[in-house]
Amino acid sequence: MLPAVIILACLPVLALQCAADLCNWSGSGFAAGVDRRIVLQVRLRCTEGLVSWVYPGQALRVALEPNLPSIRYNTVCIQPSPSLSGASVFIERAGELVLLETEDDGRTGRQVFCFRADEPHSPVIYLQAGPQSPGTWIRRTVGFRYELLRNRGVYASCRPCNDTELLMAVCSSDFVVRGYIKNVFHDSRRQSSLVEVLTTKVYWQRSGVFVQQMRPSMSPQSWHGHIRTLLQCHVKPGDGQFLFTGSEHLGEAWLGCAPRYKDFLSVYHKARIGRRTSCDFPLD
Repeated sequence: MLPAVIILACLPVLALQCAADLCNWSGSGFAAGVDRRIVLQVRLRCTEGLVSWVYPGQALRVALEPNLPSIRYNTVCIQPSPSLSGASVFIERAGELVLLETEDDGRTGRQVFCFRADEPHSPVIYLQAGPQSPGTWIRRTVGFRYELLRNRGVYASCRPCNDTELLMAVCSSDFVVRGYIKNVFHDSRRQSSLVEVLTTKVYWQRSGVFVQQMRPSMSPQSWHGHIRTLLQCHVKPGDGQFLFTGSEHLGEAWLGCAPRYKDFLSVYHKARIGRRTSCDFPLD
């Protein structure tokens, strides 16, 4: 499928600019279904929003061009709709299309996919509709949520955080939890690792990524959750308690700094004595 789509992108097409608000777009693919040369084009001006394409036909090209051009957004995260039946998702890189997700792999669910922006160009996401039966249009909706990120998040360095970075992470992260690494699952397709965490203390979290365990065999203080990080970081299960910090993107937690808890305590106590703390951390 991929070579056919790239050839299509190189052929002359009739581009239709689609009306949208600053953040979201919702529209129909009927026009594209009538003329197979048509590629619907949408330009969105926010750093996050929603795209919804009813009766997908031929192709939809979505350019993400936030209203703050002076700010560099180096990462794009998208969450495809629960069912992508009827479309495949690509990103544009150097004028070519790279397959991100297809309707055939059966694992779409609510997964979040993140990739680097192809600087200096604006991020572009391309949906190709699957074929419809001649004369028959079945109502279906495909689309995705998107979020542009800068200077933080999923593409942080794999190197350990220094003391200053650690203190800043604890004070500014979307989640701060203490716990153990139960397991690590590597996903080469997404180039990420999923860290299963048994949490003994949730200091704060922006949403419900970490949930309390209700099983009788578990301590009432136990929580459970998953954190993603880059595959290239080679995360492995380790003994002892860690302090996990990071950011949340489209309902998924992504790892920032994760020192051993005893090492964090040493750094924090020294910072308090030297009056170098940015916030008060609850010690217990």
